[in-house]
Parts: sequence; C-alpha cells; structure tokens
Amino acid sequence: MLQLNVKNETARLRAVVLGSAVNNGPSPTKDEAYDPKSLEHILAGTYPVEADMVKEMEAFNQVFQKYNVKVFRPEMIENYNQIFTRDIGFVIDDIFIKANILPDRERELDAIQYIIDQIDPAKVVRPPEEVHIEGGDVMLWNDYIFIGTYKGSDYKDYITARTNMQGVNYIKDLFPNKIVKEFDLVKSKLEARDNALHLDCCFQPVGKTKGIIYKSGFREEADYVFLVKLFGKENLFHITRDEMYHMNSNVFSIDDNVVVSEKNFTRLNNWLRENGFVVEEIPYAEIAKQEGLLRCSTLPLIRD
Repeated sequence: MLQLNVKNETARLRAVVLGSAVNNGPSPTKDEAYDPKSLEHILAGTYPVEADMVKEMEAFNQVFQKYNVKVFRPEMIENYNQIFTRDIGFVIDDIFIKANILPDRERELDAIQYIIDQIDPAKVVRPPEEVHIEGGDVMLWNDYIFIGTYKGSDYKDYITARTNMQGVNYIKDLFPNKIVKEFDLVKSKLEARDNALHLDCCFQPVGKTKGIIYKSGFREEADYVFLVKLFGKENLFHITRDEMYHMNSNVFSIDDNVVVSEKNFTRLNNWLRENGFVVEEIPYAEIAKQEGLLRCSTLPLIRD
C-alpha cells in the first residue's frame, strides 16, 4: 500500500507520478487547442515534437533518480497527450482527490489507475460532477490550502477556467481544519501572456519561507496583497509578464533547498542560488509551449 503524505510544496519528495510524452499523438489542430499558448504555437508551426518532449521529460526523470525518488509513470495510451499529470488528481495530507477534468481527458485518469489501486480506497475521493478542480490550482502550504479559481460570471465560456467556486467549497468541506484561501485568477482565451491557466502559473512557494509570484495574474489586488503579507515582500521573487508567459513560477521542489528549474530561467535561477537553493537546471522549453511546465507534469504522492 502507498501511504500518501503531502502537506506542502517543498518537503523532501519520496514518490511522484511523472507524466509521459511517449506516443503523444499528432500536433493538435487549432480547434483542438485547450489554451492560448498552444494555439499560438500551432498557428506558428512551432508546436513541440514528441522526440524533443520525451528527451525533456527524461532529463526530469534523471533528476528524480539522482535524489532517489520513486517515480511512477502513466500507462501508455496511443496517440494521446499524457504529460500533465498535475491536472488529473492531487494529494492533500493522505487523501487522493481525483479531478473532474475536461471530459475528453478522462482516459488520463484510467492510465494511473494501477497507482490509485495501491492506495487505501477509503483515502480516494472523487468530487461530484458540478465540482471543477484541477491540481494546478491547488497549492499546499502546511495549515493553508491555496486554490486558484475564476469568479467571472462567464466561467463556462472559458476553457482556461478550470476550477470553480464549488471546487473551493468542496475542499473546505473535506479539510475543515485547514485555512482554505481562494484566488481569483486572470483568464484569457486569446492572449497567453494574460492567461493564468492555473494558480501555479502565477504563484508557487519555494523553500520554507519564499515564493515566486506574478502580481498581474490575480484579478483582485487584495489576493496578491494577502500573499505579500503572509510571505513578506522581501521573500517573494516577482516575475515579469514575459517570465510568466515562459512559466517561471512553474518550477518543482524536490526538497526545501532543491528546486528543479528550466535552464533558460536565468534571473530566477540566479535568485534561487543567491538564496541558498540547489538549482537542478533541465531543458523544458518545448513542453512549455503547451502552457505547462515542471510542476504541471508531476503529481506528488509522498513527501516527508
């Protein structure tokens, strides 16, 4: 049996599900794009090819091996994108929550069923249908659960709006002892530079006291101010609109002093090193073209 345990984003990682780019299928058509960034690359003819993405994910896998992390991979579905495991489920404390994802991605959950079968069934939950919540919007910070959402009345018109207020309330009910704080995110179907697809596109804690933040990703300044007060402005690395577009806040922590980051994130990686972090740099720029990066391709199961 897998004894799940995830209480924050940065404690020592012991087991994780890493997505897969193998047999990823043909490049989508413009009508099949789920987000503005993928659409941009489809139209420009620069959408990533499978061989490059497989290489990038293998580099990520090698870092996990180096730190003796147990890595699970989804079973392969032919011609299917299975890179972003963060969307399909997530762990809070010792509970595995299956996400209600976009209906045509349901098969991705089936591909990790063999892992879910190793968890005590009493610890696996599936929210009711009207509850939308994806792992990229759920950020754990010990007593806090931060959740990205979209409160606009046009929620249903946005394929980029992935977590609704029913999702926030579901987590509140499931974890009455936690402080659940939602953040209203800026969404765009057309301009990737103004689309916070998930909370981890504009915020993520690193280490025990620090974080990476993009101020304009929040629709309400009060939500940004809340995080500044909680973490302290001097502890937050503020990224630019362009850095947000390249997903600088979507790094991944293996320990509270070890961060896996994209090798082109020069300004961020320097800041991390100046603040005492070991930065494991890997190439991930091709995968980034699908508006997802390192955190998006992981589903942590056990942290110390």
